[in-house]
Amino acid sequence: MPPKISIIIPVYNEEKNVEELFRQIERSLDNYQYTYEVIFVNDGSTDNTWNIIKGLNKSSKTLTGIDLSVNFGQSSALSAGIDHASGEYIVTMDGDLQNDPNDIPDMIKKIDSEDWDLIAGIRTNRKDGFIFRRFPSILANFLIRTSTGVRFKDYGCTLKAFKSDIAKDLDLYGELHRFIPVLVHLQGARITQMNVNHRARVHGKSKYGISRTLRVMSDLLLMLFFKKYLQKPMHLFGTIGIIIFFIGIIINFYLVFLKILGQDIWGKPLLMLGIMLTLGGVQLITIGILAELLMRTYYESQKKKPYKIKNILQ
Repeated sequence: MPPKISIIIPVYNEEKNVEELFRQIERSLDNYQYTYEVIFVNDGSTDNTWNIIKGLNKSSKTLTGIDLSVNFGQSSALSAGIDHASGEYIVTMDGDLQNDPNDIPDMIKKIDSEDWDLIAGIRTNRKDGFIFRRFPSILANFLIRTSTGVRFKDYGCTLKAFKSDIAKDLDLYGELHRFIPVLVHLQGARITQMNVNHRARVHGKSKYGISRTLRVMSDLLLMLFFKKYLQKPMHLFGTIGIIIFFIGIIINFYLVFLKILGQDIWGKPLLMLGIMLTLGGVQLITIGILAELLMRTYYESQKKKPYKIKNILQ
């Protein structure tokens, strides 16, 4: 019989934390009404993390270990764990002991009793450094909220609870784990937040820190494309291309007029700008057409539908 809850924990060089985290999860959930499994995903650790997971696996029936061949990153590690999870509810959390397992029962009770599809944690009283951890997080949260319209307070908290079907529909890669609420929102799911405990890191240091900021910004642009133009890329590329094309045409007509009046236009920067804008506009329109063809191929070749049915009344 499959467990009610699957807890997914990506770990990278957390040899001093994995055993203590597993024991805390056991203490939090052993007396809980639901059965559970814990899936540690070793994201290419170079220390003793995997050996510790193997030792825990031999002595516990609730622990599963997944060992990735190299360090793929947090999104891919989460995706691997979700794919192997069998629970009705899926919980994701960090492996550094900063997320508190005691919050898991409350999250499951809330998602079960109130029929949410996703509950995301809000880290109250964060125990991280301001400059390298909290300030980049504040900035990222602001940009994501204002750009996507999904107004979550804390996109960086890994502690989340999903219904299994929602989690398994996520296609996580790059740094997209930060955008999970946006991806779930795009499915038309019911999402909410709740305050969770946050603890200071005792052992080791963060592996997913400020160095990923630029990658997150790149993925934010991808999220905006997903949200507004995934099924209609021509509306983005075509609109921009037409505007640029006509600006170039206007500049070129103006220069032709000057030429008729006898002025020398050769070598003028404005001439170069007009030619570049005209050619650039044609290229963007062409990209839009090709993107439309790719989207049609994507949906039709795999018999995918550009919608998701949540329920049918018969």
